[in-house]
Amino acid sequence: MILRYIYGGKLSLEEYDTSDIIKILIASNELSLQELITHLQLFLIENKKDWMERNFNMIYKISFENNSFSKLQNFCTKFMSNVPERNINPNDFTSLSEKSLISHIKNDIFQKNVIKIWENVLKWGISQNPELPSNPSNYSKDNFYTLKITLKQVIPFIKFLNLNNKEFLDKVYPYKKILPKDLREKLVKHYLNYDYRPIDKSEPKIMTRRISLGSIDSKIITSQHAELITKWIDGLRITDNMKNSYKFNLILRGSRDGFSTRTFHMKCDRQPRTITVIKVKGSNEILGGYNPIAWSWSDSFGFTTDSFIFSFKNKGNIENYVLSHVRDTGRAIENSPALGPSFGCDDLYLNGYYSYDKSFCRYSRCYDKAIRETEDYFTVEDYEIFQIMKS
Repeated sequence: MILRYIYGGKLSLEEYDTSDIIKILIASNELSLQELITHLQLFLIENKKDWMERNFNMIYKISFENNSFSKLQNFCTKFMSNVPERNINPNDFTSLSEKSLISHIKNDIFQKNVIKIWENVLKWGISQNPELPSNPSNYSKDNFYTLKITLKQVIPFIKFLNLNNKEFLDKVYPYKKILPKDLREKLVKHYLNYDYRPIDKSEPKIMTRRISLGSIDSKIITSQHAELITKWIDGLRITDNMKNSYKFNLILRGSRDGFSTRTFHMKCDRQPRTITVIKVKGSNEILGGYNPIAWSWSDSFGFTTDSFIFSFKNKGNIENYVLSHVRDTGRAIENSPALGPSFGCDDLYLNGYYSYDKSFCRYSRCYDKAIRETEDYFTVEDYEIFQIMKS
């Protein structure tokens, strides 16, 4: 069939079983037939979606073992995001490539059960080195070094701070010698020093005195919320007087303009200094973020030192808020054609092409604190994006 394509330029895939098309795809990759690789991936995604979902573990493994199969990789990532109950079978972990394993861990859906991820990562690392004992108490210095080198690229993606004390002591601490020194010291201090608390600047009580900002065209926030947000932008304490006067220019409202990612990018790309505010469906909760740089259609992270995300647990109580400043400035803003306005590494993540019904906030340490008490999915009832301009 490949020879027929090379010499004739024609291809009819309907007569082949899906498993045969997969074999042809692998062979095309070995021959570096990039045009055919792209065509085969698109055919599978558009015509064999159900088959690939039924055989997901196999497709996942194949796609991430080959750098050329980027479209299948995207298919797998989106499928896991939309169907979180479809996890990789633990028995299949040992057969994953390093790249597949890292991709699986980076998908934050599975970071709810960090201890299970850690156990599977250990199982994977030991399977790459069959000579290693199963019990770390029997490890020599060389054994620890071997496992450390094997897992060097994987460990940075594990959210160890989501463990409880017992999980850390029972499951991670026995392998402490395979962790990078700075991470090891941070975890030991966090879990074993009970006087230690993460540094958290206390916020003074909000003054009830109103500061004139002008009216704001919003169905989600009030002028009081807007005044508080502008103080955050200027780096002021709540009790400080405002230095600047701002105008909130509404450029997108979901209930008016639609909830598709295409609409978001058409209206908001290339526009700096934007505030996003989100009404969580079925609650009085408000979420949001400030992006001082421009949004982009491309799959990329945006660098900034000045972004922040926030939440108000109850719209009617402006004093009950969480403000979280960017920590990982290289991954402050997440851009993608598949996403709405998103911040950090899923710290505030608006997911979905046509409706944001699989959105979530998951603490990744790209920002200095979590803005929600839960990492569960939420649906966006409405959202607004304003461009902030000095008036």
